Amino acid sequence: MNKTTNNRGWIITFAALGINLIMGTLYSWGVIKKALVSDWHWTNTDAALPFTVSAAVFAFTMIFAGRAQDKFGPKLVTIFGGIMLGGGLILSGFATSLMTMVFTFGVIGSIGIGLGYSAATPCAMKWFDSSKKGLIAGIVVSGVGLSPVYMTPITSTLLKAYGISNTFIILGVFAIAVVSVLSMFLADPTEDQAPKASAKQAASTQKGNDYTWSEVAKTPQFYLLWVMYLLAATAGLMLIAHLPSIAVAQADWKTAGFMLVVILSIFNAIGRLGAGALSDKVGRTRAMMIVFMIQAVNMFLFAFYTSIPMLVVGSAIAGISYGAVFSLFPTTTAEYFGMKNLGVNYGMIFTGWGIAGVVGPMLGGMVADKTGSYSNGYLVAGVFLILATILVSLLKAPKTRT
Repeated sequence: MNKTTNNRGWIITFAALGINLIMGTLYSWGVIKKALVSDWHWTNTDAALPFTVSAAVFAFTMIFAGRAQDKFGPKLVTIFGGIMLGGGLILSGFATSLMTMVFTFGVIGSIGIGLGYSAATPCAMKWFDSSKKGLIAGIVVSGVGLSPVYMTPITSTLLKAYGISNTFIILGVFAIAVVSVLSMFLADPTEDQAPKASAKQAASTQKGNDYTWSEVAKTPQFYLLWVMYLLAATAGLMLIAHLPSIAVAQADWKTAGFMLVVILSIFNAIGRLGAGALSDKVGRTRAMMIVFMIQAVNMFLFAFYTSIPMLVVGSAIAGISYGAVFSLFPTTTAEYFGMKNLGVNYGMIFTGWGIAGVVGPMLGGMVADKTGSYSNGYLVAGVFLILATILVSLLKAPKTRT
């Protein structure tokens, strides 16, 4: 790769990072959910439902969005995604009932998130050789993790100043404007611009190892990765949806509970960057086992975090571990099934995260409504992570095809 092409790859990488900073709007739901409970008197379960539907729709959109970006390129797909996300947020500003908001935020807006997210990561990864793919994936997906760092306090300020409805409208206009501009920089490399593989890399990524989606669906690796994604992501998604409420329930932190979302988000981004670089050095599966076990221990202890400092530490650990999965799974998918159809192939595996987006927030909401505590939810999430760790030991790369 010459210097000009390398610079182009980095420009695209940071444009993709910027797009994901907007697509991470989903992760600011915790402060909106708290406002829905306090201002509109929704239950915890009801207030978690738009987020839950959003996570599921986002994930399943990734299948079709990944196929679209593989076929039509990332630019058009991302522009349309920005319009859908912004439009869904604006329409949410006019929603007055639970089911209306489930449709506007949970369906329309999340289709936009799926479209934008599906284009950003594969697009950037294609400009770099395999020795950097983990790092590049980590940089791009860290945008989603970092999004709540600025989006959460902005959303909290807007909610206090303008109310729930106007907050949605303002965020929607902002999303359309920024994503439309950044999408102009996205492009897949031509054959001449694509990085040249070494002899060893070429042998392991020959044309025969570029799996189509239907071939991926026939492999045991696909099902293992899918289940592992579901089990590993549940804990983080439960915390993200409920952290401001957890701050009140466990530490009586009523005024700045949203800061836990910011802390989790900062370390979420660090986890995405760190795990990507770590897995380039020690391997994907070994990195997965380390991350899953750390998160399991953290979840088993989370009920005992009854002070602000302890909740800060617990949220930071949760953020690192949760963020790591967003680097480990796309790079593992690329390594196992090739780069050519990465958009749709990773989209299929990402639906495991979508199911976790249903299980995690709803589990936390139902447990809190019934018991007044999130403790049993933490235990279930911890057990899920132990199971994910066991499944990692069964994961082996597909045999090289000729």
